[in-house]
Amino acid sequence: MRVLTRRAAGMSALVLAFGTFAGPAHAKGPGQSESEIDVGGSRSGTALVSKITYSGSTKGSGGGSRGVTPVGDWTPPACWYEPRSAEEFAKYVEDMFTETVNTPGQHSYAKTSVGMFRDEYKDGTYKNYNLDKKDEGNFWVAVQDEDRWMEPEAQLCDEPPFWVENGDAPPVRNAVTPQVLAELAYNQIQLPATEVTLAPAETTKVNLPTWAWLDRATFKEVSVTAQLNAGGFNIQATTTARPVSLRLEPGTADAETYPASGECALNDDGSIGEPYAKGKADRTPPCGLKYLRSSGNGTFGLQATVTWEITWTGSGGTGGDLPAGTFGADQAVTVQEIQSVNR
Repeated sequence: MRVLTRRAAGMSALVLAFGTFAGPAHAKGPGQSESEIDVGGSRSGTALVSKITYSGSTKGSGGGSRGVTPVGDWTPPACWYEPRSAEEFAKYVEDMFTETVNTPGQHSYAKTSVGMFRDEYKDGTYKNYNLDKKDEGNFWVAVQDEDRWMEPEAQLCDEPPFWVENGDAPPVRNAVTPQVLAELAYNQIQLPATEVTLAPAETTKVNLPTWAWLDRATFKEVSVTAQLNAGGFNIQATTTARPVSLRLEPGTADAETYPASGECALNDDGSIGEPYAKGKADRTPPCGLKYLRSSGNGTFGLQATVTWEITWTGSGGTGGDLPAGTFGADQAVTVQEIQSVNR
């Protein structure tokens, strides 16, 4: 059966460097080569995947995948470089070579390419995978974010695996560091739902101030820790998102917001806005909105977007700020054509 298999970015670099794949290129998956390879539909563990682990409020940990969207044009890395010990790298290459050459019906160009790749590290520039000096350094290999492998940024880590002596800095961009881990953790954060509490709830009246708030007990900071323990490296970073403001967009131009900017700041106790209570009918809500016309037979799509401040701390006392992020959701609001009402 003809399928695409996961391959290391190093295999991709080999294809580009030696041009041995003469056939047309195909879209590749995480860690795959630039060309299609025939395998029997099974995976033998030869795929080179990231060894970074995540813990905390990660996507999927709370039944959803509500991620934070960076403000501006910054995005976390779509690819990066991680260390592998000489033994780990040797096993990876040998397993990849064995699987490829022993797969029934495998193309000769695939066998040739994987053979050239193996020769480079077994008998070429590196002798026997540098196993004789395995305690003196590591191979560094490219890894892609499995959720973003089709993005152009995921193809930028195209250096074939290379050796770095202990204590030397890898001569590539996005070699994993505590800050890179923090940036990757940023992409894994799951945020709480941004459904604000409204009073009146769901159905309000024309020209009636509607109060909006987020309670501190259900809306608080979240964090994700990313850790890499590979090739003698054991580093980590924790990225924390803290809500700082709520922006209300009524879903129609025929509305007013409180405050006029539509941006409700965080209170001293960590909440946003103020709950409505009996006796506040004549007050202007510190956070809310007022619709100036009816929604008719439909609803208005109120969008509530929270801005999150992002910071990180990591191994060796490292830390700092990352770009702020936002997350929003729509709420359907029915507005009835009643000019005045007693609450």
